[in-house]
Amino acid sequence: MNIILLGPPGAGKGTQAERLVASRGLVQLSTGDMLRAAADTDTEIGHRVKEIMEQGQLVSDDVMVEMIHERILQPDCKNGFILDGFPRTVVQAEALDAMLEKQGLRLHMVIEMAVEEAALVERITGRFACAKCKHGYHDIFLPTKVPGVCDVCGSTEFTRRKDDKAETVHKRLEAYRAQTMPILPYYEGRGILRRVDGMADIDVVTQEIEAQLNKA
Repeated sequence: MNIILLGPPGAGKGTQAERLVASRGLVQLSTGDMLRAAADTDTEIGHRVKEIMEQGQLVSDDVMVEMIHERILQPDCKNGFILDGFPRTVVQAEALDAMLEKQGLRLHMVIEMAVEEAALVERITGRFACAKCKHGYHDIFLPTKVPGVCDVCGSTEFTRRKDDKAETVHKRLEAYRAQTMPILPYYEGRGILRRVDGMADIDVVTQEIEAQLNKA
């Protein structure tokens, strides 16, 4: 089964993708990871990607599609894949569909993890982690049992991601609305778009996604 998980930063796509990898034997294809991996290979596309990245330029749609094409032909993708980070535009979605069709493949489902932006900002900006063991916490939803002390290792040092600041989160949400949300009608028109409540409990979201996939 080949699927795309869509949702703004902080919606929980990574967590749900990990669970689908475990439950269904799918491969998570993060375009960021794929670009870095391709740049380290001694292949034609690897050299092209490395040169583009070293010049600080954006990788073109055709190179991205070609890279995905080569990746999904690997044996570990035989059960299907989860695309993360691509496509972001209708043009990219159309190019992806055309490539898959040539390989006798198709997207089975596009799952949008719908969120309430105000609640999402609160979810993201409250995140912090132990600087030593990296265990994650939240100011409101998952504080340390003893204030200022890590539950796991006892460290008193914590860190917050720079891009978890409210201003940064709002900018990322604006970018998602402008760049990615326009592809939703495209997939809805194809009849493969499904929506789940991304603000629900993690286990509930997993159950909703599995229920949708079981209908495919």
